[in-house]
Amino acid sequence: MPAPPAVAASPEVAHGPTHRSGSALALIRASLSTLGASEGAVAQAILGRPADVPQWSTLELAAAAGTSTATVIRACQRLGFRGFQHLRLELAREAPTAPQTPADSVDQVFESARAALLVAGDGIDRNALADAAQLLAAAGRVVCTANGFSAPPLQDAAMRLTTIGRPVEAPMDILAQQFAAHSLSPGDVCLALSHSGANAHTLAAVRAARKRGASIVAVCSYARAPLPDLADVALSSGAAGPQHTIDPFFSRLGHSVLLQALIAELSPRLGSAEPLEMRQVVAEALADADD
Repeated sequence: MPAPPAVAASPEVAHGPTHRSGSALALIRASLSTLGASEGAVAQAILGRPADVPQWSTLELAAAAGTSTATVIRACQRLGFRGFQHLRLELAREAPTAPQTPADSVDQVFESARAALLVAGDGIDRNALADAAQLLAAAGRVVCTANGFSAPPLQDAAMRLTTIGRPVEAPMDILAQQFAAHSLSPGDVCLALSHSGANAHTLAAVRAARKRGASIVAVCSYARAPLPDLADVALSSGAAGPQHTIDPFFSRLGHSVLLQALIAELSPRLGSAEPLEMRQVVAEALADADD
């Protein structure tokens, strides 16, 4: 198909379309003045045709901006997105639907959950996932550390790791996590999860594990944060939903699925399917109700 026409700069484009006020477009408009000429052309092309961009390829946006695909990807990252696919997703989420009927709160929750999983799936680094699985498979001990709202996804993953034959230690208490981290040795792994990547208690446990020579596998919403900076392998799920809430629930969905992907990558390395004994444990926990 022919490439879309290039978008010329104009006062209207530079300030963004007046009929749109979505967060992605607001971010682009706010960042426009910080970009160089080539990256600025990409931003102006997006602002000029925001409804079309979700249907375009990287090459088509590059043609509209009169630049290269590498510049498109770099511009998207400079604008605060993980890449072009993340930008497309955010613009598609903000696009008006017909007919214009406001969704109720239930629809909004499920749509936010869907978007969170798409962001997480789009950002998976498969090489890093394989490296993390290899570290976990070869580890003598695995200690899990997470606190606050980040704790439930890792506790859940710890149980699932055990069912595939990879025993782990996952203490809930903050001090117990640090005691366990201080007892690690070279060849062991500390598996750490933090939405922000800046939880002081989690970072303390990770630093203790590093000091003892253990490897660090970090799961975080952000690729650039204190926790990934300390890690041997960092897995980022991307941040989803409101970014300044007390409970980053939708980002936790991404963490849970990313951890499940890690478990799926790890399982073949352990050479075992779900043991029959584990199924028996579940079966024995089920009680028939009396008639």
